[in-house]
Amino acid sequence: MAILWFLSCLALFSGAYGCGVPAIKPVITGYARIVNGENAVSGSWPWQVSLQYSSGFHFCGGSLINSLWVVTAAHCGVTTSHRVVLGAFDRSVNTEATQRIAVSRAFRHPNYNSQTIVNDITLIKLATPATFTNRISPVCLAATADVFNGGERCVTTGWGYTSAATQVTPSKLQQASLPLLTTASCQSYWGSQIRDTMICAGASGVSSCMGDSGGPLVCQRNGVWTLAGIVSWGSSSCSTSTPAVYARVTALRSWVDQTVAAN
Repeated sequence: MAILWFLSCLALFSGAYGCGVPAIKPVITGYARIVNGENAVSGSWPWQVSLQYSSGFHFCGGSLINSLWVVTAAHCGVTTSHRVVLGAFDRSVNTEATQRIAVSRAFRHPNYNSQTIVNDITLIKLATPATFTNRISPVCLAATADVFNGGERCVTTGWGYTSAATQVTPSKLQQASLPLLTTASCQSYWGSQIRDTMICAGASGVSSCMGDSGGPLVCQRNGVWTLAGIVSWGSSSCSTSTPAVYARVTALRSWVDQTVAAN
């Protein structure tokens, strides 16, 4: 009886703020930064974080994976002087119920290489735990054994440039639906730069761009959103006919688990 009670409580909790299930449902047109994206529904990507300087300037995105940990890109160069802002949508207003939390420690992947951009992942431990709300909750992490196929539609989100040429930064969180590419297909654009710790998406009229770095590429399965990639690199002009490249979470999951468990 006690076990059944525990399981029912667990189900209730995961229904409330379990990973990958936004309390506010996303609306994606055409299932439809971000270049040629669209405004998200406020609060519908509750794991999206804004990494900011102490001045409040947004420089990278990230994803909340539990109450104490955020995942972002190694190339973002996160330090303890930075801040993690949760629950933001429209950065032009200061009336949102955001949580601004200090960085306790940043763990960059020990095999990150800034030349080849392999293992482009950093784990951020928050100084105080995030409080889950209907606008702040974690994303599920892809398991090592998960397979993401070419052609599968996924979504990336962020406040990155909507035009690399004019360097326009949107105030509202942008989203874009885009297809995954097979490794072979991505290598037809990028050649040997594409390694097994990377996954590609796009070349479909939308693209991630500067300022989206570290943010999520999520794929929905059985009603649950799973973090498949971390915005990493791509064309310097944010070309919408060239795929953007993301750190592949399945290849990095074991390092994430080991790092969180040890700290």
